[in-house]
Amino acid sequence: MTLALAAAADGRAPSEREPGSLPARLSDEHRLSRWAHAVATAPVRRSPSMRSSRIASLRWLTEDGRPEVYLALRARTDATGRLWVQVRLPRRPNNSVGWVPRRSLGALQEVDTALEVDRRRLRMRLRRGGRVVWSAPVGVGAPGTPTPAGRFYVREKLRNLAGDPLYGRWAVGTSAYSGLTDWPRGGVVGIHGTDQPWLIPGRPSHGCVRLRNDDMATLVRQLPIGTPIWIH
Repeated sequence: MTLALAAAADGRAPSEREPGSLPARLSDEHRLSRWAHAVATAPVRRSPSMRSSRIASLRWLTEDGRPEVYLALRARTDATGRLWVQVRLPRRPNNSVGWVPRRSLGALQEVDTALEVDRRRLRMRLRRGGRVVWSAPVGVGAPGTPTPAGRFYVREKLRNLAGDPLYGRWAVGTSAYSGLTDWPRGGVVGIHGTDQPWLIPGRPSHGCVRLRNDDMATLVRQLPIGTPIWIH
């Protein structure tokens, strides 16, 4: 679903003549969340001010060449009337957030799904509107290469990744990054199938989350881009 509201062309807050205004909280990362693609390679700032330090830049594409995704957390208007959005960032260190002008993001899309990865119980749960609608056992990172904990989100869905049966038929790219900086494509933590289903549930991976292939196929059908992920 697209939020039927865009910021004014100069990035300032919408006028009262427009259909509405952005809520201060854009995502609760449980029942309702919002995400967007970048429409400009704008600086990401530490706080909602043009004077704040730059910590990153928005980008067009993921490491796999898909349109990059940003989970929108909050909206705020500064003293000049400029509208800002706080976003989660797909980068190291994990759990990074920053502020960008509203005009640098496209239309806000809404999702009512949320994914949970429980590393202790080796279980994944998908919620819709706060209610568990699907669950399956998982494989997570080994003690030396743990799956990172925190708040992340779904950036892309990839079929037959690199043609390697290691990843099964489907892979989901997340905004989390492995501690292995020399891993292919920069160490993005994926959720993917496997050619070793007997290792699930368990801790066999370098940080990615593994599912049996049939479970992965079921998940992909129900998992929209932009879905928040809680790994704990």
